[in-house]
Amino acid sequence: MYNHQIQTFLYVADCGSFNKAAEKLYITTASVMKQMNALEERIGVQLLERTNRGVFLTAAGKSLYKDARKIIQASHDAIQRAKEAAGISQSLIRIGTSLLNPCKVIMDLWAQVNDIDPHFQIKIVPFEDEHTNILTIISSLGKELDIIVGACDSAQWRSRCQVYPLGNYQICCAIPRSHPLATYPLLQLNDLSGETLIMEQAGDSPILDSIRQLLETQHPQIHILDVPYFYDANVFNICEQSGCFLLTLDAWSEVHPSLVTIPVAWDFVMPYGLLYSKTPSAEVQAFLRAIQNVQKHLSPQQIMP
Repeated sequence: MYNHQIQTFLYVADCGSFNKAAEKLYITTASVMKQMNALEERIGVQLLERTNRGVFLTAAGKSLYKDARKIIQASHDAIQRAKEAAGISQSLIRIGTSLLNPCKVIMDLWAQVNDIDPHFQIKIVPFEDEHTNILTIISSLGKELDIIVGACDSAQWRSRCQVYPLGNYQICCAIPRSHPLATYPLLQLNDLSGETLIMEQAGDSPILDSIRQLLETQHPQIHILDVPYFYDANVFNICEQSGCFLLTLDAWSEVHPSLVTIPVAWDFVMPYGLLYSKTPSAEVQAFLRAIQNVQKHLSPQQIMP
């Protein structure tokens, strides 16, 4: 109901920068500046002082800032009361989160959805990463969890759920901080000569199988140590304790404090997205449509975690 230039104005004021506000809003800096110019023209006063040191509020800007959050909250409350009067309640979406499947990406997108449609209520539900029960969690989506964010190249996962794609993770190597290569900004495959690389056993991920084929045919001096399907925290512990390398994702760079995640000079990436039930509820379908409406205005880089 309120003009969304007001929301952008709040981001600019809080960030003190058009660039930083654009990053948080997942739009271009030019779009933020255009909105602020239009807002000032519509109101008829200067709200922002633009300097080389950043963006600062004028006296008029400070006055508007004090009232703007009340305006937005009042708008959301009015919409909610209208929906309640019409017998429409908020839709609860249960988002799973874990060490290897964090929900930050979807929460960042939901912040954009909520600005447009506060109809959805989010509940964060933690779950444990355990390779022996992850298939049960995936198969049960729609019961205790509605959506989780995760890599989506697993044939076993895809057979048990649907996927709404968001982008790609970079496939990297994690190595102990004590290793001589830990300071390298980029690893060449020849750097791994004589090393042992931990990776999932073959047969479930076409992308990982392609990496395996490359290593076995062109770099046989790199030893491969198979682990069962689907990583959990214990795999990262094994990497640190054994001194081996671990095939990993950039999204997992902070899983283990004693490991360093380094990009590899290859073109392999891992798609990721929102995993949800084969038979999603009407609420989940509506939520995904709302995510789609937000996502179509963003570049893949803006959606990356």
